[in-house]
Amino acid sequence: MIKLNLGCGKKHLKGYINVDKSKEVNPDKIVDLEKPLLFEDNSIDEVVGNHILEHIKNFIPLIHELHRVCKNGAILKFTVPFYASLGAHDDPTHVRFFSPFTFNYFTDDEFLYEMEVKKGIFKINKVKLNYTFEKSKIANILINPIINLNHRRYCKLLAGILPAAEIEYELEVVK
Repeated sequence: MIKLNLGCGKKHLKGYINVDKSKEVNPDKIVDLEKPLLFEDNSIDEVVGNHILEHIKNFIPLIHELHRVCKNGAILKFTVPFYASLGAHDDPTHVRFFSPFTFNYFTDDEFLYEMEVKKGIFKINKVKLNYTFEKSKIANILINPIINLNHRRYCKLLAGILPAAEIEYELEVVK
Protein backbone atom coordinates (compact mmCIF):
# COMPACT_ATOMS: atom_id res chain seq x y z
CA MET A 1 0.00 0.00 0.00
CA ILE A 2 1.49 3.33 -1.08
CA LYS A 3 0.41 6.48 0.74
CA LEU A 4 1.55 10.06 0.08
CA ASN A 5 1.84 12.99 2.49
CA LEU A 6 1.88 16.02 0.15
CA GLY A 7 3.81 19.10 1.24
CA CYS A 8 4.86 17.37 4.42
CA GLY A 9 7.04 20.18 5.75
CA LYS A 10 8.41 19.03 9.10
CA LYS A 11 5.34 16.87 9.78
CA HIS A 12 6.46 13.46 8.55
CA LEU A 13 3.86 10.70 8.82
CA LYS A 14 4.82 7.11 9.53
CA GLY A 15 3.75 4.73 6.76
CA TYR A 16 3.60 7.52 4.16
CA ILE A 17 5.98 8.74 1.50
CA ASN A 18 6.53 12.26 2.79
CA VAL A 19 6.98 14.61 -0.17
CA ASP A 20 7.91 18.28 -0.26
CA LYS A 21 9.67 20.60 -2.70
CA SER A 22 12.06 21.78 0.04
CA LYS A 23 15.06 19.58 0.79
CA GLU A 24 15.48 21.49 4.08
CA VAL A 25 12.56 19.58 5.64
CA ASN A 26 14.21 16.24 4.75
CA PRO A 27 11.30 14.67 2.81
CA ASP A 28 11.40 11.08 1.59
CA LYS A 29 11.07 12.48 -1.95
CA ILE A 30 11.53 15.97 -3.31
CA VAL A 31 8.44 16.71 -5.40
CA ASP A 32 7.28 19.97 -6.95
CA LEU A 33 3.47 19.80 -6.96
CA GLU A 34 3.37 22.41 -9.73
CA LYS A 35 4.81 19.82 -12.16
CA PRO A 36 3.74 16.33 -13.25
CA LEU A 37 4.03 13.81 -10.45
CA LEU A 38 6.80 11.24 -10.76
CA PHE A 39 4.66 8.29 -9.72
CA GLU A 40 3.29 5.47 -11.84
CA ASP A 41 -0.32 5.47 -13.05
CA ASN A 42 -2.70 3.76 -10.61
CA SER A 43 -0.02 3.24 -7.95
CA ILE A 44 -1.20 5.29 -4.96
CA ASP A 45 -3.75 4.11 -2.36
CA GLU A 46 -4.06 7.23 -0.21
CA VAL A 47 -3.06 10.90 -0.29
CA VAL A 48 -3.12 13.41 2.54
CA GLY A 49 -2.36 17.11 2.34
CA ASN A 50 -2.56 19.49 5.27
CA HIS A 51 -2.71 23.17 4.32
CA ILE A 52 -0.86 22.71 1.02
CA LEU A 53 -3.46 23.08 -1.77
CA GLU A 54 -3.96 26.81 -1.12
CA HIS A 55 -0.33 27.32 -2.20
CA ILE A 56 -0.72 25.56 -5.59
CA LYS A 57 -0.89 27.79 -8.68
CA ASN A 58 -1.57 24.91 -11.09
CA PHE A 59 -4.40 23.43 -9.03
CA ILE A 60 -6.44 21.75 -11.78
CA PRO A 61 -3.40 20.02 -13.35
CA LEU A 62 -2.37 18.79 -9.87
CA ILE A 63 -5.84 17.37 -9.24
CA HIS A 64 -5.74 15.60 -12.61
CA GLU A 65 -2.26 14.25 -11.79
CA LEU A 66 -3.48 12.93 -8.45
CA HIS A 67 -6.32 11.19 -10.24
CA ARG A 68 -3.83 9.67 -12.69
CA VAL A 69 -1.46 8.27 -10.05
CA CYS A 70 -4.18 7.05 -7.67
CA LYS A 71 -5.88 3.69 -7.87
CA ASN A 72 -9.64 3.41 -8.27
CA GLY A 73 -11.10 3.82 -4.77
CA ALA A 74 -8.03 5.60 -3.39
CA ILE A 75 -8.81 8.08 -0.62
CA LEU A 76 -7.61 11.70 -0.68
CA LYS A 77 -7.80 13.76 2.52
CA PHE A 78 -7.13 17.47 2.36
CA THR A 79 -7.38 20.23 4.93
CA VAL A 80 -7.35 23.83 3.69
CA PRO A 81 -8.28 27.25 5.07
CA PHE A 82 -11.92 28.26 4.72
CA TYR A 83 -12.30 31.14 2.25
CA ALA A 84 -13.69 33.59 4.84
CA SER A 85 -11.09 32.88 7.52
CA LEU A 86 -8.40 35.38 8.40
CA GLY A 87 -5.79 32.69 7.80
CA ALA A 88 -6.87 32.31 4.19
CA HIS A 89 -6.11 35.98 3.53
CA ASP A 90 -3.22 36.72 5.89
CA ASP A 91 -0.65 34.47 4.23
CA PRO A 92 0.74 36.09 1.06
CA THR A 93 1.80 32.67 -0.26
CA HIS A 94 -1.86 31.58 -0.58
CA VAL A 95 -2.93 31.70 -4.21
CA ARG A 96 -6.49 30.36 -3.93
CA PHE A 97 -9.44 29.99 -1.59
CA PHE A 98 -11.72 27.05 -0.81
CA SER A 99 -15.38 26.62 -0.02
CA PRO A 100 -17.26 23.47 0.94
CA PHE A 101 -18.15 23.17 -2.75
CA THR A 102 -14.74 23.51 -4.42
CA PHE A 103 -14.35 19.80 -5.23
CA ASN A 104 -17.89 19.53 -6.63
CA TYR A 105 -16.37 20.66 -9.92
CA PHE A 106 -14.63 17.30 -10.25
CA THR A 107 -17.78 15.23 -9.66
CA ASP A 108 -20.64 14.41 -11.99
CA ASP A 109 -22.95 16.55 -9.81
CA GLU A 110 -21.74 19.97 -10.95
CA PHE A 111 -22.49 21.40 -14.40
CA LEU A 112 -19.53 23.27 -15.88
CA TYR A 113 -18.65 25.11 -19.03
CA GLU A 114 -14.96 24.79 -18.10
CA MET A 115 -13.51 22.22 -20.49
CA GLU A 116 -10.15 21.79 -18.74
CA VAL A 117 -11.80 20.15 -15.71
CA LYS A 118 -12.30 16.40 -15.90
CA LYS A 119 -15.71 15.41 -14.58
CA GLY A 120 -16.67 12.40 -12.48
CA ILE A 121 -13.16 11.68 -11.20
CA PHE A 122 -14.04 11.89 -7.49
CA LYS A 123 -16.80 10.97 -5.14
CA ILE A 124 -16.99 13.33 -2.16
CA ASN A 125 -17.18 11.28 1.04
CA LYS A 126 -16.89 14.11 3.54
CA VAL A 127 -16.76 17.89 3.80
CA LYS A 128 -16.38 19.24 7.32
CA LEU A 129 -15.87 22.80 8.50
CA ASN A 130 -13.85 23.43 11.65
CA TYR A 131 -14.42 26.66 13.52
CA THR A 132 -10.87 26.67 14.92
CA PHE A 133 -7.65 24.94 13.90
CA GLU A 134 -7.40 23.05 17.18
CA LYS A 135 -9.83 20.15 17.06
CA SER A 136 -10.17 19.78 20.84
CA LYS A 137 -11.17 23.42 21.42
CA ILE A 138 -14.52 23.90 23.14
CA ALA A 139 -15.48 26.32 20.33
CA ASN A 140 -15.29 23.44 17.83
CA ILE A 141 -17.40 21.23 20.05
CA LEU A 142 -20.09 23.92 20.29
CA ILE A 143 -19.95 25.59 16.86
CA ASN A 144 -18.95 22.81 14.42
CA PRO A 145 -22.36 21.10 14.57
CA ILE A 146 -24.08 24.39 13.67
CA ILE A 147 -21.81 25.37 10.77
CA ASN A 148 -21.96 21.84 9.33
CA LEU A 149 -25.77 21.54 9.34
CA ASN A 150 -26.14 23.00 5.85
CA HIS A 151 -23.04 24.33 4.09
CA ARG A 152 -24.96 26.41 1.53
CA ARG A 153 -27.02 28.21 4.15
CA TYR A 154 -23.98 28.68 6.36
CA CYS A 155 -21.94 30.22 3.51
CA LYS A 156 -24.79 32.54 2.50
CA LEU A 157 -25.91 33.61 5.95
CA LEU A 158 -23.24 33.08 8.60
CA ALA A 159 -19.77 32.72 7.06
CA GLY A 160 -19.15 36.48 7.18
CA ILE A 161 -20.22 36.69 10.83
CA LEU A 162 -18.93 33.38 12.20
CA PRO A 163 -16.18 32.30 9.77
CA ALA A 164 -14.80 28.79 10.01
CA ALA A 165 -11.03 28.37 10.11
CA GLU A 166 -10.62 25.37 7.85
CA ILE A 167 -12.29 22.72 5.73
CA GLU A 168 -11.58 18.99 5.74
CA TYR A 169 -12.34 17.06 2.56
CA GLU A 170 -12.32 13.34 1.96
CA LEU A 171 -12.50 12.34 -1.69
CA GLU A 172 -12.62 8.90 -3.29
CA VAL A 173 -11.05 8.35 -6.70
CA VAL A 174 -13.42 7.12 -9.40
CA LYS A 175 -12.00 5.48 -12.53
